[in-house]
Amino acid sequence: MSADVETLAAEVRGPVLLPGSGGYDEERTGFQTGFRHRPAVVVGATRPEDVRAAVRFAAERRLPVAVQSTGHGIVTALDGEGVLITTRRMKAVLVDAEGGTASAQAGVLWGEVIERAAPHGLAPVNGSAPHIGVVGYLLGGGVGLLGRRTGYASDYVRAIDIVTADGALRHVTAGSDPDLFWALRGGGGNFGAVTAIETALVPVTRLYGGGLHFAADHPVDLLHAYRAWTLTLPEELTSSIGLMTFPSLPSVPEPLRGRYVAHVRIAFTGSAEEGERLVAPLRALGPRLIDTVREMPYTEVGTIYQDPHVPHAYFGGNVLLSELDPTALRTVVDVAGPDAAVPCIVDIRHLGGAFARRPTDPGAVGGRDAAYMLRVMTGGTAAPSTAARPVHQRVYDALKQWTVGRSLNSVYNDGAPVRQEQVRELFAAEDFERLRRVKTLHDPHNLFRFNHNIRPTAATD
Repeated sequence: MSADVETLAAEVRGPVLLPGSGGYDEERTGFQTGFRHRPAVVVGATRPEDVRAAVRFAAERRLPVAVQSTGHGIVTALDGEGVLITTRRMKAVLVDAEGGTASAQAGVLWGEVIERAAPHGLAPVNGSAPHIGVVGYLLGGGVGLLGRRTGYASDYVRAIDIVTADGALRHVTAGSDPDLFWALRGGGGNFGAVTAIETALVPVTRLYGGGLHFAADHPVDLLHAYRAWTLTLPEELTSSIGLMTFPSLPSVPEPLRGRYVAHVRIAFTGSAEEGERLVAPLRALGPRLIDTVREMPYTEVGTIYQDPHVPHAYFGGNVLLSELDPTALRTVVDVAGPDAAVPCIVDIRHLGGAFARRPTDPGAVGGRDAAYMLRVMTGGTAAPSTAARPVHQRVYDALKQWTVGRSLNSVYNDGAPVRQEQVRELFAAEDFERLRRVKTLHDPHNLFRFNHNIRPTAATD
């Protein structure tokens, strides 16, 4: 270990590891297994002071910095350079029941906040998977489980503790630094290493929800029926539909094994009786392979989507749509359905409602006018970008007429550098230029660039 790294290790309570050292591979590995960071130094932070020491170390040497909690959202991987800061050990959660907020350190998962908030009759504005990290989800905007009622999760953020590229630990609020506060809520990990975040909670203790699995022998008909159904719904009901071929594995429920299946997910905050009435048209579509829709405590919301818990490889993206055109849906199925050139998961999420309303102090989230989000993903033992990318692109091309943007939270790159024009698609044009100004002020040398990178104005596009 070099003298410089030894000095860093003396400042940090957590592990400081170099390639080839014991624990290095485990520390750099996250949920995405298709590609991993391979940094020159990895720092396992246990406290904000560890993060500050790592950022100062990198800044003094003009080394790039990447930050990883669970590793779900890795975009571009460090490859033999830079400093990776892992935050999984930073697990403190504090719920202020009277104030209706939760403060979470950078390694906290949504499930931990859900459990801590529930005894107070409160819930966070989380997504479908409780094993996702709080910080990365909120920085990306957050298309929440109850989003048609609540809107984007990042709009609930009240304060952020962040170490910026100068090594300073800042407590950022709307009053202390309105531009940086705006940029952090939807602008991703471009502006520093977040150590903690405070978010408002909502008074929700239960819901009527779950999943309906149908054999998708006629997927276009199911998508048309789902589209028509969403046009009738109140804002209190947030839903999505996913299409995929399930593997023939013992871990997969027997009715789904080896079948091409449509999975409709439902989260409704109204009464169970009203929920039954609203869901009845879907149940009338035909026999369900599995039907888990029921009254449930909010602590069980992770059962609605049944997102995988096992780390794996995946690649994909999304488009935000002004309309779910019936004719285009047939093209989507033709290109990415059961006969696709590579296996694809097609996922459509119903937006609108509170998603489309701008709060008094909105963050940088783009595409708020979208009515739907359509995602296409492909998984495998390694990120299958070479085969999958052209298939996915054909879907996006077919939907171009109705595309109004992309959601940062659901862009799963294959580790290759992200082009600046791809990043521009995530934001309104004027917001992107404002984000560049904030980036230039707080990270002029672009240390935090292994993300959906917004380059400072001095950088070359």
